Amino acid sequence: MRRFSVPWQIRPAILLSYVAFVLIGVSAGDNGVLLLAQMGDYGVDRAVIGITFFTGSAGFVLGSLHSGALIGRLGFRAAGVVGGGAFVLATLYLASRPPLAALIAVQMMVGYATGMLESVLSAYIAAQSDATTLLNRLHAFFGVGALIGPALAAWIVGFTTWTVVCLVLAVACVPLAVGFALVYPGAPPGARRPAADPAAASGPAVPPVPELPALASPPARGGLLGAALRDRGVLAGAAMLAVYVGVELGVGNWAFSYLVQGRGLSQSLAGYAVSGYWLGLTAGRFLISPVATRVGLTTSGLMYCCLSGIAVALTLTWLAPTRVTAGAALVLLGFFLGPVFPTTMAAASRLTSPRLAPAAIGVMNAGSSVGGAALPWLAGVVTQGAGIGALFPFMLAMAVLQVATWVPIATRIRARSSVESQPAQAAS
Repeated sequence: MRRFSVPWQIRPAILLSYVAFVLIGVSAGDNGVLLLAQMGDYGVDRAVIGITFFTGSAGFVLGSLHSGALIGRLGFRAAGVVGGGAFVLATLYLASRPPLAALIAVQMMVGYATGMLESVLSAYIAAQSDATTLLNRLHAFFGVGALIGPALAAWIVGFTTWTVVCLVLAVACVPLAVGFALVYPGAPPGARRPAADPAAASGPAVPPVPELPALASPPARGGLLGAALRDRGVLAGAAMLAVYVGVELGVGNWAFSYLVQGRGLSQSLAGYAVSGYWLGLTAGRFLISPVATRVGLTTSGLMYCCLSGIAVALTLTWLAPTRVTAGAALVLLGFFLGPVFPTTMAAASRLTSPRLAPAAIGVMNAGSSVGGAALPWLAGVVTQGAGIGALFPFMLAMAVLQVATWVPIATRIRARSSVESQPAQAAS
């Protein structure tokens, strides 16, 4: 994709992207509060209401996949308006308290809108000249929204119904959709391509960087996507993110129910505790990686520290003798969970050949979406049968599975580092 310069005219578009990611984070963070309220309103159990995880995930995948084609044909402006408009319509319909079957079905449209918006905003900012800094800020604002969401939803549900939360989200998205139409570029990003530089063409030839034989992917008839789907390193990354997002969303969606029903906290205090969980997640992404770099931890060292911290925090939340300690352990859990997703995504280029890295990221994202639907649903089924107290033992088992899925990734990274160091040693 061609990179855009960053004149003052498009700075409002970047600011709008930040605000939109706050709203997306609020929508994700308030889900745990809404689930409990919807279960009581419709008189259903966790297994039934958990079906929304699957419909929402299916819509998210569709929206993410469709965004690229829509941007290529109509540009960022139209794609942003489509995503924002779909979000407004879906949340307005939820605010009308539809029948249960319609509630489950419309989550696909909510997921589609969210997937479209996340992909469009990320693609737009990735095309800027200072993309690395801007993208870090963008995802930080998602964390800001996610920590606001539970407390806001708990406060609203405390004096009215869950449908008002959906109405607030719909109203908040209307000015965003209008903003996309006003400040985003209308032309597709590839509408005008710069001419080739003759001087560059006449310059000295640069030899291509050979792919590492041990990790190069064989050609596949299905193209890059087919090759990525056959690559063991990519599949290991997808499995890792599937389990990670399952834990992250499983705790985010069901911890509110656990604290209220299993620990006896008031809804307002439980909402604040879950907000603290998302705050810890955001803080972990800001703080842990720079500290790890300063002390000289490798990628694998950082990940094993985080995975160990996750297991300890889950155990504390489960076995803590007081309700306050359990709530504090949730913050610690979020803190150690925070770096796992971006660190795994950053390792994508080291799990396969450089040629497959973009396709690998897509496959890993898809895996995260599947895990984010299946494992929270399974957690709901388990706690429905065994009681809400089984939530954190189940999540602790998933944390052990996380370690098991990371081991082959660490092995692959270590093998690649060893192969890369061989030419340097030969040259010296």
